[in-house]
Amino acid sequence: MERIRARRSSRSKSRSRLLKKSASGVLASLRGSTYRSVRLASSLAAALLDDLFEQPVKAAERALEAAGVNASDLDLILLATCTGDYPIPATACLIQHRLGATRAAACDLSAACCGFVYALSVADAYVKTGMRHVLIVGSEVMSAITDWTDRNTCILFGDGAGAAVISASENDRGILSTHLRSDGALCDLIAVPGGGSRLPPSEKVVAERMQYIKMKGNETFKVAVRNLEEVARETLAANHLRVEDLDLYVPHQANVRILKAVADRLGLSMEKVMLNLDRYGNTSAASIPIALDEALRQGRIKDGSLVMLGAFGAGLTWASALIRW
Repeated sequence: MERIRARRSSRSKSRSRLLKKSASGVLASLRGSTYRSVRLASSLAAALLDDLFEQPVKAAERALEAAGVNASDLDLILLATCTGDYPIPATACLIQHRLGATRAAACDLSAACCGFVYALSVADAYVKTGMRHVLIVGSEVMSAITDWTDRNTCILFGDGAGAAVISASENDRGILSTHLRSDGALCDLIAVPGGGSRLPPSEKVVAERMQYIKMKGNETFKVAVRNLEEVARETLAANHLRVEDLDLYVPHQANVRILKAVADRLGLSMEKVMLNLDRYGNTSAASIPIALDEALRQGRIKDGSLVMLGAFGAGLTWASALIRW
């Protein structure tokens, strides 16, 4: 894949860019009892590993190797997750230690399924202000907050991780714009009600299974479709482009019905929509980098391709990013 960069400029406005990188990384994935590893020419690496504690570290290591960037050169590490190892410290700090990224600041970013796009936007902004290299990781252990007695949710989710290195560049390709939105009035549509400071762990929380994710599916569907369409059109309009100009739409892998409905409302052929939900499930903040990785290896993204990312998740949050490869 190509290496994500953000252009620095003496002007007040600058764009994020993407530069091709010839270095290779390794993708490792575990599906059932079958382990497979493949080569990819990309600074974006994905990992779905048996040892779930290792998955963000492995994805980060492969992203750094592919980008040709040393961990010691990182200025910032952003981990997008809603399933961190601990309430404190931030899991990003544990990743920083494991990588040996002694110069890097590190923190977690909680935007649920939108986390990777939110992190991409934050990294883009920091690089434009002078940082050299920012590592973003999307990693989730959704199995830890899944109620296996609730068929409405337990069949949906998976565990995984993906990472990318964002660096400065003067090239005219890369992140054209990012668009972030939220609506806290709808926070109850997707939530883990127990286990936090409002409802700390207790016998009651465990007995009522409030430590697991709860979702109002029908209501979520309607809001997701509408907001994903609106933010996609907003993103295209901001860049004076049309739906027909898109080469590939890489959405958060939440629900096939949602993605088909969004594509239909946009007038976008499903041939231009990346889907891998059938293989990995909904991996929350990890789903977009994993899908991007697969799209690249399948040759669906080439030099000059116009790629849109779209995500929707708890908060409620929704977001998009437009990238010229």
